[in-house]
Amino acid sequence: MYRVCTAILFSSASHASGGDTDNKSTSNWRESIQFHGFATQSYIHTDSNNFFGSSEDGSFDFRELGINSLWRVTGNLQLAVQLVAREAGETDDGDLRVDYGFLDYALINSDTGTTGLRIGRVVNPYGFYNDTRDMAATRPSILLPQSIYFDQNRNFALSSDGVQLYHEYSKDSGDYTVQFGVFEPRMRDPDFEPSLFFQKVPGDLEGAASWMGRILYERDFGRIRLAFTAADVNVDYAPGPADPILPGEFHFRPYILSAQYNRENWSLTAEYAKRKAELEKFGPPPVEFTGTSYFIQGTYRFHQDWEIFVRYDELIWDDDDPDGEDFQAATGLPAHSQFAKDWTIGLRWDLNTKVMLRTEWHNVNGTGWLSNLENPNPTVTEQYWDLFSVTASIRF
Repeated sequence: MYRVCTAILFSSASHASGGDTDNKSTSNWRESIQFHGFATQSYIHTDSNNFFGSSEDGSFDFRELGINSLWRVTGNLQLAVQLVAREAGETDDGDLRVDYGFLDYALINSDTGTTGLRIGRVVNPYGFYNDTRDMAATRPSILLPQSIYFDQNRNFALSSDGVQLYHEYSKDSGDYTVQFGVFEPRMRDPDFEPSLFFQKVPGDLEGAASWMGRILYERDFGRIRLAFTAADVNVDYAPGPADPILPGEFHFRPYILSAQYNRENWSLTAEYAKRKAELEKFGPPPVEFTGTSYFIQGTYRFHQDWEIFVRYDELIWDDDDPDGEDFQAATGLPAHSQFAKDWTIGLRWDLNTKVMLRTEWHNVNGTGWLSNLENPNPTVTEQYWDLFSVTASIRF
């Protein structure tokens, strides 16, 4: 996919200049293309359990390198592409790939709004932060609230291959953005399979027809922001040779309410999600459960280059078994793997417009969002643990 998008980008740009020596023509196509990039290196240390590498010993296995381009082909058509190499312990391998690559065509343009269509690998409109989670400088913290934005399945959540329709319009009451997409999920995350089956399996998971939509409302230039997200994400399982697991389907249906209030020096953000998950056609009766996720975060900018934040983030996998005791009785796995309650405090320093330093500390009760790949024996994980992280990021 990234080869196709990049080829379109540069072959079209070359065609635009086409050997024409007219300086004005050359200048026009160059001015219509923008390039940006970023590089981030983080250090993570945990007093127990592993997160993004062997973090109990201190891990530098969390880094992100990316370059993106936006080309405005015509007044109504533009092409956006981002290539990324991301390493995150056992949950991401550092290989170069396309985070997103899509054509965006404005079907209708007016003084009050735009209606358009995006096709290709499109960013999923999920909550407040999924659109901007790819870059460290645009995230609200080093690690996003894990109850809603699972980093162990980051690629699956970030973008999908399909078509998205959007409508943006302004009224006296505020600005509105409506997005709705039909797509197939990306099955690129190494940890998706173990998180679903609690082990490696011989078959393959394949993305199936899915949809996602979001309504976003903003007032007073972002002073108040409200959003509602809904999705029906589907994955099929194709058994491998001599596979004891039958063909089956995984269905994930989240509903997210998001709210944010911004002032000049401080912000307050909260998101609340209900997640319904279902496994069916695997042989035994369908497995179905509904979980809850939420966080609340306060940020204070005490200097133009400095900000501090405090956040409480909670994940419950099954509302009917919030403490995990029924799960432990049925599987023998720890009850604390079914929830996570995370207090976080963090500090950000923007040295200049291109360089950012950040640090944060997490005090966690539960292991509900830990990777099974990095913690292959869940019976030896600790319920109460701390995580400390420092990151440096450059953007250009």
